[in-house]
Amino acid sequence: MKSLKTLAFAAVTLALLSCGGDKKDSIPTASSETSATTETTASSSSPSSYDPKRGLGPHENVDVSKFDPAMAAAGKKIAEVKCTSCHKPTEEKLVGPGWKGVTTRQTPEWIMNFISNPDPMIAVDPELQKQLELCLVRMPNQGLNDTEAREVLEYMREIDGAK
Repeated sequence: MKSLKTLAFAAVTLALLSCGGDKKDSIPTASSETSATTETTASSSSPSSYDPKRGLGPHENVDVSKFDPAMAAAGKKIAEVKCTSCHKPTEEKLVGPGWKGVTTRQTPEWIMNFISNPDPMIAVDPELQKQLELCLVRMPNQGLNDTEAREVLEYMREIDGAK
C-alpha cells in the first residue's frame, strides 16, 4: 500500500512538472510572474475592456480561411512537447480539457491570446474561472511565440476537421 501511494505521488509530481514547458531556469517567484503578467496585460489590453470573443492580447484578426497542413504538423510537434501532458486531442479531460471542438466554441483570436499568455485571461474570463474550478490546475504560460501559437491553433483546427 505504501509503494502504491509513493507511485501515485511520483506520477502526480511528474505530471505537474511536465506542464512547465522546457524552461531550464528556476521556478519563477510570485513577484516575477506577476510583473511579467502585468507587463503583458498592460501592453495588450486592460481587463476592463475584456472581449469574450477575442480575449486579452495582441491577436485581433487571425486569418483561418485556408487550412495549412504543414503548419498543423508543426503545431502537433509543439503540442506533443508542451501540451499533451495536460490535454488530449479528444473531448476527454486529462489535467485540462480535451481539445476536440475548441475551435467551434472559441474564436481563433481568443485561442491564440489564451495559449500565448493565459494568466491575464484567467483573471477576468468567467468561463475560464469555471474551468479552473473543474480542473484545479491553472494553465501555465508555455512561452509560445506568435508563430508557435498559430501552429498550435492550426493543429487544433485539424483535430476539429479542417482540411
